[in-house]
Amino acid sequence: MSMDFNFLMNDIVTQARQELTDGGYTQLETAEDVQEAFAKPGTSLVMINSVCGCAGGIARPAALHSVHYDKRPDHLYTVFAGQDKEATAQARDLFGDDHLPSSPSFAFLKDGKLVDEIGRHEIEGHDPMSVITHIQSIFEEHCEEM
Repeated sequence: MSMDFNFLMNDIVTQARQELTDGGYTQLETAEDVQEAFAKPGTSLVMINSVCGCAGGIARPAALHSVHYDKRPDHLYTVFAGQDKEATAQARDLFGDDHLPSSPSFAFLKDGKLVDEIGRHEIEGHDPMSVITHIQSIFEEHCEEM
């Protein structure tokens, strides 16, 4: 029996996207989507999604559960590294020169400017609850109570 690798990967990517969009995140698939989203006033959490194990086992669950908190950002976005290459490159470019690209990762924006981030090194090897707590500490610092 032969398995088509692209078919398998498309299924994994579709599930990884849907997990976040079902949780209230807006998928940014083009550079224009990113520019439009980042131009909105207020606070935004951007998850840079990927197909790696730490994205599925730690980062996406943290992205979904962290927003169940008294303070949360105005906007929830996601770009998919390795899939929506132009959108991911545009987001990373807008994050600024100090941003080190990694995926999965989280970027927190205020009025379109990067104010905090959580890199892969702060996700991989950590438990989901510690990442949730880290995300919520950023919300505590920068967000209004809902």
